Amino acid sequence: MMLGFARLGTAAALSIALAPSAFAQAGSSAPVVVTVDSAKPGAKIDRNIFGQFAEHLGTGIYGGVWVGKDSPIPNVRGIRKDVVAALKAIRVPNVRWPGGCFADEYHWRHGIGPAKDRRITINSNWGGATEPNSFGTDEFMDFADQIGSEAYVSVNLGSGTVAEAAEWLEYMTADPVTTAGKERAANGHREPYKIKYLGLGNESWSCGGAMLAGHYTDVMKPFARFVRNYNPAQAADGPGAMQRIAVGPGDDDPAYTEAVMKAWKAHDWSWSIEGLSLHRYTTGGGWPTTQPSTGFDESRYALMLKETLGMDGLIARTAAIMDKYDPEKKVAIAVDEWGAWLAPTPGSNPGFLQQQNSLRDAILAALNLNIFARHADRVRLTNIAQMINVLQAMILTDKEKMVLTPTYHLYKMYLPFQDATFVPVTFDAGEYTQGDIKLPRVDAVAVRDTAGKLWLAVTNIDPARPVRVEAHFPGVNVRSARGQVLTAPRVDSVNSFEAPDVVVPKPFAGKAAKGGVVLDLPGKSVAMVQIDS
Repeated sequence: MMLGFARLGTAAALSIALAPSAFAQAGSSAPVVVTVDSAKPGAKIDRNIFGQFAEHLGTGIYGGVWVGKDSPIPNVRGIRKDVVAALKAIRVPNVRWPGGCFADEYHWRHGIGPAKDRRITINSNWGGATEPNSFGTDEFMDFADQIGSEAYVSVNLGSGTVAEAAEWLEYMTADPVTTAGKERAANGHREPYKIKYLGLGNESWSCGGAMLAGHYTDVMKPFARFVRNYNPAQAADGPGAMQRIAVGPGDDDPAYTEAVMKAWKAHDWSWSIEGLSLHRYTTGGGWPTTQPSTGFDESRYALMLKETLGMDGLIARTAAIMDKYDPEKKVAIAVDEWGAWLAPTPGSNPGFLQQQNSLRDAILAALNLNIFARHADRVRLTNIAQMINVLQAMILTDKEKMVLTPTYHLYKMYLPFQDATFVPVTFDAGEYTQGDIKLPRVDAVAVRDTAGKLWLAVTNIDPARPVRVEAHFPGVNVRSARGQVLTAPRVDSVNSFEAPDVVVPKPFAGKAAKGGVVLDLPGKSVAMVQIDS
């Protein structure tokens, strides 16, 4: 988690073809013309850009995922059934755990073995809460298995040792004939676990140790060398090999990107990395965060979206540095913390980072996912912060109650993007103006899914004006467009335990016309449609 530093960068131009608009100023009657060039496929959009983040923070784990085996809340081995079912429905590709700032103070042995023997500690990063360590390695791997997800484990590089991290990976992945494997088997899991991603520290420039970039690089190399994966299904030279993610920049400081990539360029056979992390939150004004999660006006809505569009420029600048050392793009960008970080819910523990989740946040998520898709050649992993009850959550729980947020519904709408092929789109985005803030009126991305179907996602950022989109598909005989649209009465509309369906997707269809389709989108909406030909 990002604790505090200078204000995040402001918006950069979207990486789409924008032309001056004579019509966008005229009002809702002016259509936006979108051209989808399906004959020129782009990069594959790795399904792992839809990853999640679950830190030991507030009620993200305890109450959100874990209720204990003896809880009256329906569970499987202590893990909530309702949460598992909801996460399976959005096909979560990977979960990053145990943090965050928490990871660099986490000692894995506190969280294995009989519950009565586990050490009770204090979570000094997040609200001074008691950490019972009831949810540890084996519980996390059980959770990942129940939801059908890969594991992204962050090792303790800040306050831990190489030996501790190496022994943790040995516990998780070694053959059961070894001492470590026997210990894992005694704790209920004989077969080695699969660890797809390994985080080599977290925000080492801040809460992970306040290290200068060069010092981090020197500390990181032994972790990359000695923290081995022993699972035979993940041989280092095979397609299932574990991918190591080094700490990259926070905000717009290029120092870590330069230092880590320069070291990678010069690395020998003994160590390597496969990814570089990048963290960027949308705060609407920096730290400490003051933007409310409900009851905000249109000016605050526009401010947040302007700032979130800056993700595009940050990725482009980071990728440009990486290209100097890695023109073949072997090292991925992993945006493994991102999302809306807002003021805590009044009356809650401010260290628990609890906030509501509105239609605006779903639109914010759509804009970021579109940016990741446009940078699919380099961005191959992202983790929204966070999965349950913390920051821009998918799910909110309160004891036995559970509600799905607008961001959850947006992720479900975007399922066709998982492992799809990017399809180039050009359009005149028009302009949405609020005070002195000017934003593109619409955003659009197209993909061809793994079954060969063509999909078009269109976001109408303007909260008041509907928009007509005329989508053309040269060389394709379009018959229809059908899918879903997500909108609500207000930009700050939310789903609550009492009213869970205020912001939910509704059926949506376009009209075939002139070899393409016409889509009429309401204000403040995201549409996802399948193009039938």
